[in-house]
Amino acid sequence: MLMNNNEYLELLNGIKERIYTAQYKATLAAYTEMTRLYWEIGNDINSKRGWGTEFIDNLAQDIKIEFPLAKGYSARNLRYMAKFARLFSSADIVEKVLGRITWYHNQTLIDKSDTTEEYLWYAAETVKHGWTRDVLVHMLEGGLYARQKRFKQTDRRQCV
Repeated sequence: MLMNNNEYLELLNGIKERIYTAQYKATLAAYTEMTRLYWEIGNDINSKRGWGTEFIDNLAQDIKIEFPLAKGYSARNLRYMAKFARLFSSADIVEKVLGRITWYHNQTLIDKSDTTEEYLWYAAETVKHGWTRDVLVHMLEGGLYARQKRFKQTDRRQCV
């Protein structure tokens, strides 16, 4: 009887909304923390670039020994981390923008963006629109950034 009561349904809906919000915030915090960690590891790797290419392979193996259940620390991914850190020198950008998307999204942008400006634009649009990685790839391959940039330039000229 009580479960059909409007007051009960309002309570239930409020609790569900808070749960969804908390889950979203927790996921976002995890993305941010992992992205920051990957950026820091990339900086560490970059500071030892003189150690040669086998250094990253050895590092990946030693991390796997210490953390056998952890994923994301392959030699390939460590190279992504190093490239990511070379692209972005500020932890602030990583935390405020790039940490709001998955590492998989970031890897895609590392591979497919021509400039850091383009990379940041797609990252912001991904956050704004909630793009999946597949949608992001579609937008990248369709050249959305270049089209938007041309449109804005044309629009500015018409206003003058």
